[in-house]
Amino acid sequence: MADTTGTGLPQPLAIAWGMQETPQRGPARGLTHDRIIAAAIEIADDKGLGAVTMQAVAKSLDFTTMSLYRYVSSKDDLVRLMQDAALTSAETVELPGDWRDAIRMWAGLIRDAYRAHPWVLEIPRGQTTVLMPASVRAADLGLAALSGLDLAADEKVAAILLVSQHVVSMVELERSLAAEGRPAITSAGVAALRKVITAERFPHVGTIMAAGGYVVDGESVAEAEGVDDEYEFGLDLLIAGLEALEHRRRGA
Repeated sequence: MADTTGTGLPQPLAIAWGMQETPQRGPARGLTHDRIIAAAIEIADDKGLGAVTMQAVAKSLDFTTMSLYRYVSSKDDLVRLMQDAALTSAETVELPGDWRDAIRMWAGLIRDAYRAHPWVLEIPRGQTTVLMPASVRAADLGLAALSGLDLAADEKVAAILLVSQHVVSMVELERSLAAEGRPAITSAGVAALRKVITAERFPHVGTIMAAGGYVVDGESVAEAEGVDDEYEFGLDLLIAGLEALEHRRRGA
């Protein structure tokens, strides 16, 4: 993204950090960056990210489309600002004293934010994203959660990245399962699969399927199951890995 603000920063970063002032002249003085972003988020929450256009946002605010371009130079920039605003957490959060409990709480806050605005998952993450206020605040809180862990700073940064990626992947899977609804495979279909996915051909998966696991049918469940157990199990694995790394370093 080019620097159009005179700050050395792409426009979304400059706006998000309050380095680009709201235009003070012209017919659109009633607009503000916050109003534009809030209107865009309302559209995305109601109709999805695809429904967000500069025209739609302008219409919802009863302004012309050209008026918006005096505040935000493109839809891509607006989407970045929406992403930041949607994922913004509370300024102050009281974390538990134990780093394990603290990182679980931190992961839960991120999960709640993505669940509240799942369209954010459709927005690519990159170099600009991690420097937006919401991301910096989240990273700072994540590092605060790990302050009791005896690892190097760069290792803690890597750890919160892994935890956040686990959260995002679980929310994405949860969203996909919800969109799919009731499993399409019938009980007869499951039985047919068990005849071809056997323990002889696939020793591990076949054994699990023979015991009634790995696949569900649409006749035995009302809708696709959630991923809470997998989410918690993933956190358990990550926390256990961090504990093991810390103990290994102390014993070295």
